Order: sequence, then structure tokens, then C-alpha cells
Amino acid sequence: SGQESPGLQQAPGFSHSFRELLATTPLRPSKTERRTMSAISTSQAFAAPVAAAKASKHLTQRAASVAGSKPVVAKKSVRCTSARASGNAGVRAATSAPVLDIDTKIFEKELVDVAGEGEYIVRGGRHLFAKLPEALKGINTIGVIGWGSQAPAQAQNFRDSLAEAGMDAKVCIGLRPSSTSNDEARKCNFSEEDGTLGETFDVIAKSDLVMLLISDAAQAKLYPRILAAMKPGSTLGLSHGFLLGVMDSDGETFRPDINVVLVAPKGMGPSVRRLYEQGKEVGGSGINASFAVHQDATGNATDIALGWSVAVGSPFTFATTLEMEYRSDIFGERGILLGGVHGIVESLYRRYIKQGMSGEDAFKNTVECITGPITKIISTKGIKAVYEQVEDKAEFMKAYSASYTPCKDILYECYEEVESKNEIKSVVMAVERFDKFPMGKVGTSAMWKVGEKVRAERVEADIPLNAFTAGVYCACMMAQIDTLREKGHSFSEVCNESVIEAVDSLNPYMHARGVAFMVDNCSYTARLGSRKWAPRFDYNLEQQAYVSVDEGAAVDAEKEAAFLNNPAHIAVANCCALRPSVDISVVFGVGSARDVDASSFKSGEKATEQAAAK
Repeated sequence: SGQESPGLQQAPGFSHSFRELLATTPLRPSKTERRTMSAISTSQAFAAPVAAAKASKHLTQRAASVAGSKPVVAKKSVRCTSARASGNAGVRAATSAPVLDIDTKIFEKELVDVAGEGEYIVRGGRHLFAKLPEALKGINTIGVIGWGSQAPAQAQNFRDSLAEAGMDAKVCIGLRPSSTSNDEARKCNFSEEDGTLGETFDVIAKSDLVMLLISDAAQAKLYPRILAAMKPGSTLGLSHGFLLGVMDSDGETFRPDINVVLVAPKGMGPSVRRLYEQGKEVGGSGINASFAVHQDATGNATDIALGWSVAVGSPFTFATTLEMEYRSDIFGERGILLGGVHGIVESLYRRYIKQGMSGEDAFKNTVECITGPITKIISTKGIKAVYEQVEDKAEFMKAYSASYTPCKDILYECYEEVESKNEIKSVVMAVERFDKFPMGKVGTSAMWKVGEKVRAERVEADIPLNAFTAGVYCACMMAQIDTLREKGHSFSEVCNESVIEAVDSLNPYMHARGVAFMVDNCSYTARLGSRKWAPRFDYNLEQQAYVSVDEGAAVDAEKEAAFLNNPAHIAVANCCALRPSVDISVVFGVGSARDVDASSFKSGEKATEQAAAK
């Protein structure tokens, strides 16, 4: 895979318009055209791979300690052929070799060009369920431990896929006998009578695949008992690399006689379930996932992990490592996914109130603007398209230029806190203090009470696209993307963690119930992170960015050029082209916004299930 491979092609599955674009867009558009093209239409215009020398240190780190996702020597460039709608010869461009290979014997890996960087992916789909018996050979019992955000979704998806594949393998839920979640599991047709619901450690001991989906804090406390209870040759499955950070901090390692794999859907649990259900009617629906093989004791850990990913409905799966996953995940939720957007809207709301807006208008121009039109534009056309669609481009760029560095300052600090494992230790210690200092709710302030009224009266078409708000939000998102790239993360990981997860999973739920509601009802790790870092974004923006704007600072020409020509726009376009053309169905109560009942969420955990579709 490190050699010249002229026969490899860009993965199929681009949307019709994207194929037409590749066939008609010139490689070197005019200056005027460059100013007006959207993120989608620039997918071939600005192909510019990140220099290997700049990233070599981080790429080496990414390639370390990987079994099923084997490192690839990236010395030679690989030729990827971009598919054209016309069927003529494709546009050929030099592409760097993938850093991580996917060592599968059962599924088909595809080499795709993501902004000049080659990456291997495995495409999912219901037609692949026929391969699950081979991929999961020897897996007779799948223990899903916990019932938070991911567990209900993944357990039900897995069970449905196994049934469709004609397999006898059983999905069992493991919970504490005293847990109120037992009743919720029974409502989803898991029961003690048929052996699909049991005590946590009993289920672990009998399972061939243990999907550990309890909270991060519980994993940190219980992992010695969990590992001891697993039978030799079984597989520990994680959907978050947090446990590796904890064990590294403790100086501990995984048992050598078990597999350790990761499948991490890039969306909250209700999204994973709802899109899987939509996929029964609309082919390709689902949430993308990253996967990693940290330890392969049996020789088939890669295909077990990929079988898991296919079974829970991932449209495509890309390779990472446990360490890179937990860095990007913990960092991401403190940034644009939760903490960053929370800090942004709080600071802008106060700013607009001071400028004379009513509370209702200030909320519409901050929260509603971000979770409504901005989210929709990014989801369908890319980040750059937001700039192209605002009426006042000068106002957008003024806000972007002033906000980028203050946001990146915090993001760099946050990333390095996660990388050093300080942030992981902070989460563990904070949870231990809950008996003395329980978390309060942030959604009780006047701003969020105004939001309840605004949502109740919402007319979707009337939500404004505020240029200043758009500039600040896009600055934070681009600063997060650039931080992750500079820290060595692949484009697939960056785009899925910092863009697609935001606009295709979390923001639609925020649109239904508000940013504060999400912050108050997500995982402990995310709640703690948002509360810790949101004020930092708030303060830096108010004390640095907005002061700079009010003092009449000129737009930084370098920041403007870097935004307009950032290869991330190409990467986002390519990743969106691989993503299903199906939006998550979140039932809104007013206009196109849908209501998600508070009962659908678990206090202290992410949503456990979603309100029924219309």
C-alpha cells in the first residue's frame, strides 16, 4: 500500500451534482470564479495537500501502536482517479499515501483522495449484512454494557442487523440490578427471560464481544474488574478512547489475551438509531464511524471491528487510533461541538442586547441563526458557503478575522490539556466530587428562558442569517479544524469530529431544545468540559475579538486568504460527498423544527432515545 497504485480510484458514491462538478469545474478557475465558488464547487480547484514534512512528527505518532490499522510508509505519492459523471478519463492528481492501512480479509477497502491526502475507508450498507457471519465468526454473545447515549442505539441496530443476516448471535444488555435503565431496556425488548438482559459482570463474563458503553467515569473506576471478568480470546469494544488515557495515566495496560478495538460513531446515540431506521427505507442512511484496532490477540480483530461498524449502520468507516480518537473527541466537545458554541452564543447574546436588540431578536440572531441556517448551509454546501451566502461579507470577515486567533488560543490550550491527559484526570476528579458539588443546570438563566418563547413561536423561514454571528462561528470551527490538522489528525477524523458531527447530529437537537439543553443533558465528560471551557471562549471573544472590532481594527488579509483557500473546504466537500444524502429526522413541533421531549434524555447522560418520527 506504500507503492505506486495507478489502478486505485476515488471511492464511488458521490452525489450526482458532485460528479457533474468534477466533470465541469476547471482545475484553475479565474479569480472571479474563486471568489464565488462554494465549498462544494472548490473541491478540485484548491487541492493542496499538507506538506509531509510539517506533519511527519504527528503522522509518526498516529502510526504507532496500531495492529489492524497498520501504519503505511508514506514516501511515495499514490495516484487516485476521481470519478467523472461523463465517464471520461478522470482528473488525476498526486495524492499522498495513507498513513493507516485497513487490514481486512472480508470487507473491501477503498482508497479515497481527501484534499490531496490518501485515506482508506470501508463503505457500509445493508447489502454487507451477508458478510457479518464471516466477520463475526466465533462471536456468539455480544454484551452491551450500559444504557446511556450510544448503548440503546448500538444494541438495537446490532440486534436488527444480526436478525437480517440470519445469525443466531445474541445481543445482551449488562446493567446493575438496581439501575432504572433496566426498565428502559425491557421496553426495547431486552429481557431476563430470554437471556438478553442481565447483571453487568455476568454479561461481561459470557460475552465474546464486550461493547463497553458505560460513562467515562464508570470506566475509569471499574476497568480492573471489567478486564478481569472477560474470558480469554474475547474482544473489548470501545466507542471512545477515554479508557486508554486513564490506563496510561495509571501505568496500566490491557490484558494481552484479548482484542481491544474501537468503533466510534460520529454522532449522538439518537442520531445513530434514527438514521439506521431511516436506512431501512432510504439506502445509505447512517452515521459515519471511526475505528481502530489497538490490540489483536486472535488475528481477526480488524474484521470484528468492521463487522460491528457495518452492523450499527455506518455508511463509511475510517481508520484512526485509540489515542487520536480520544484526543479529537474530548477536545471536540469542548470546542465547536458544545463548549465553543455555548461560549459564542452567550457572548453574542449580551453584545446584541447592549447594541439595542430585544431579547427575542438577540436569541434569533445567535442561537437560532447558528442551529438553523448556518447549520443547514454547512451541512449541505460547506463552511465557505456560509460566507458566500451572507449579505454583508465585509461584516462576516471582520468578525472572522477578529475571532479566529482568540478561539485558536483556547483550542490549542484545550488540545494540549487533553493530550497531556490533564483533562482526563480533571474529569475523573470532578465526578468524584459530585456528592459534595453536584452539577447545576445552565439552562435556567434569562437568555434560555427567552429561547423557550422564541422556539415556541418559531417560523423557520424568518430566522436571520446574521453575518457577524456567522463570522464568529465559522472562525471557531476553522480554528478547531486547523488545530487538529496541525496536531496530525487525518482529514476524515477532522471533518467528521468538527463539522459533520456538529451540523448533522448535535446542532439539529440544539435547534429543537436549545444549546443549553444539550449542555445540560449530555455525558458527564462533555458536560464538565463545556462548563469548564465555554466561559473561556466567552471571555476571549468579549475581551479580545469584539473589542478589536469595536476599535475598528482592519481585517487581517492573511487570515482572510487562509480561510478562502483552506484545503479543509475540499476535505469537507469530499467527506460530505461520501456521506448519505439523508438528513436526520428529528421531530420538531413548530415549522420545520421538531420537539424532542425531555423524557427522551437521561439526566447526566446523552439522549437514550428519540421521539417517534412523524
